[in-house]
Amino acid sequence: MVRIQVFLDDAMHALLRALASQQGRSVSALVREALARVFGPRDMDDQMRNWKAIEGLWRDRKDIGSTREYVRNLRKDTRRRRIWER
Repeated sequence: MVRIQVFLDDAMHALLRALASQQGRSVSALVREALARVFGPRDMDDQMRNWKAIEGLWRDRKDIGSTREYVRNLRKDTRRRRIWER
């Protein structure tokens, strides 16, 4: 590991200390976890686990309609006209 120094305002530091205390973890562990979440998985195995976890998430939803129809409606007004139609 590499040690770095980060300046935080008092409010952020207090928030991190309170969270760390609640969770029984260190402030450093919370910061490392937050950075990992923001900047993505560390390796391909983590990335594949994430993709598999969300695969088909909305598959059984009946209240959102067809994705194909939704995209088609979005694109309806953005089609380019042919040069000779102008």
